[in-house]
Amino acid sequence: MESISAFEIIKVGIGPSSSHTMGPWKAAELFLNEAKQLQPISNISQIIVRLYGSLAKTGHGHGTDVAVLMGLVGEDYTQINTDTIPEKVEAIKSIKTILLGGIHSIAFDYNKDLIFEYNKSLPFHANGIEFIAVFENGQLMSRKYYSVGGGFVATENDNTITQNAVVTPYPCHHAITIAENCAKLNLRVADLVMVNEQAWRTEEEIKQQALYIWNEIKDCIFRGVNKTGILPGGLNVKRRASEMNEKLLAGRHCGTVNEWIRAVKASDKSFTSINKWISCFALAVNEENASFGRIITAPTNGASGVIPAVLMYAWCFVDGFDEEKVVRFILTAGEIGTIFKKNATISAAMGGCQAEIGVSSAMAAAGLTECLGGSPEQVLMAAEIAMEHHLGLTCDPIGGLVQIPCIERNSMGAIKAITASNIAIESDPKSAKVSLDAVIKSMWDTARDMNDKYKETAEGGLAINIPVNLPEC
Repeated sequence: MESISAFEIIKVGIGPSSSHTMGPWKAAELFLNEAKQLQPISNISQIIVRLYGSLAKTGHGHGTDVAVLMGLVGEDYTQINTDTIPEKVEAIKSIKTILLGGIHSIAFDYNKDLIFEYNKSLPFHANGIEFIAVFENGQLMSRKYYSVGGGFVATENDNTITQNAVVTPYPCHHAITIAENCAKLNLRVADLVMVNEQAWRTEEEIKQQALYIWNEIKDCIFRGVNKTGILPGGLNVKRRASEMNEKLLAGRHCGTVNEWIRAVKASDKSFTSINKWISCFALAVNEENASFGRIITAPTNGASGVIPAVLMYAWCFVDGFDEEKVVRFILTAGEIGTIFKKNATISAAMGGCQAEIGVSSAMAAAGLTECLGGSPEQVLMAAEIAMEHHLGLTCDPIGGLVQIPCIERNSMGAIKAITASNIAIESDPKSAKVSLDAVIKSMWDTARDMNDKYKETAEGGLAINIPVNLPEC
């Protein structure tokens, strides 16, 4: 089994959904690259796209259609100015043309060439997407891809497309192998991950990437606490992070992210205030995510607020938390995410919200425990505790939007992660009755038993019990 880098689990993304936005965006890019191998893009005369299963049922709310269009025109979601996306999409719809790869213009009718197959699913995965290209000489090219969670894309033969997949020096495909390798090498979890990550990058590059992610997290939270208004999509959900931030800082205005962090550190440190700050951090990120903002996918977009909230909590309120510990946190959290991806799922369309908020909470709990000096066994115990108390959590987004109950769930996931870490630090793992591997298997068993209406289809739970009146797109 090939290893997955921690930086494929924790990475720069764009809202609102890693599986419904980032995955289809990447799939469109992959399709164009494959088409180039067959004929020049300039020879394509028509493109047809079909969305299946969950991608169709909640595609409008998750921006799947927008992502496909942006991928086809060659935009990079890690670089694009997100404020320009609505204008670009509207131009494609109104002019009825699309600039493939940014170089070749063809006719494209949004209402006819982008098809939502609401009543059809592909067998391999709930998030299926098919691209068909017609070349000028009449040749057809058809490819099916599957968005399997966290921005990962797979082909029909169950081959997940990863960046530079390798076999690491000390493979860790299960939690038990993490513990075994740490014991054999006399290393803590983050140190073991650092050794394995050097299969992809140098130690200096690893540290730089982790700190780059940390800077993106800080900027994302800062943007979120400084924006007011109503989130897009038609649910009329009000942004709350800015109001919480203003109250917690007693109206103090901060012009830069560093000034704001200093103000947070100097604010009231009562249990209630810190608890509110954790919620504020999480809400800020997920309000950005809900509005097509740039966020850190960790391991998905719907759960992108948990790790930033716990990391910012540690930075502001845990004594001695510095950049070295930020690196250790991210490496540890990322490695735990790979264990879930390889042995269960990080896709809500396959496993419900336990596969997103539950996994992110386990990752954050492990990262925090590592930085608090926990042993490898305590790190794994913290991840197990966090996941154990998310088992069975359904994904039932109202209106198919990553807003209700998704945004608040990130706050709850962060709080659970911190609690799980505190319990693990004060516990003897030898007395634990449940292992992390056992809880991962239980999560996957639960996922397979879960009714599909609770797996990001907006056909069950809150999604059908709260009346909404949303536009089609």
